Amino acid sequence: MGDFSGDVFLADCPARLAIDIIADKWAVVVVFALSRGPRRHGELVGLIGGISRKVLTQTLRKLQGYGLVDRRAYAEAPPRVEYCLTELGRTLVEPIGVLTKWATQHGEAVLEAQAAR
Repeated sequence: MGDFSGDVFLADCPARLAIDIIADKWAVVVVFALSRGPRRHGELVGLIGGISRKVLTQTLRKLQGYGLVDRRAYAEAPPRVEYCLTELGRTLVEPIGVLTKWATQHGEAVLEAQAAR
């Protein structure tokens, strides 16, 4: 198993922050969408199926609060705003890739187990 020492998932431990972030499906999807480069709000809505503009805005603000996403406003006419991953945000791309690989390899088994209940 992994190299987990001590009680990393107990109260006030740093690992719980990671779980809080990756447990939010939209946060993970937005980070993945931004992993390919900066995007405008409308581009993200089109790229991410099933997310409303309101939920996307809330998710982007939350990710900004975590220091994972940066909002860049450009003084143009009309004004342009782009979102991009920060250096810290880019460090989440690899763990999300690992979870994606796991889901690809084991997702069918999970669905079969659900169907068998």
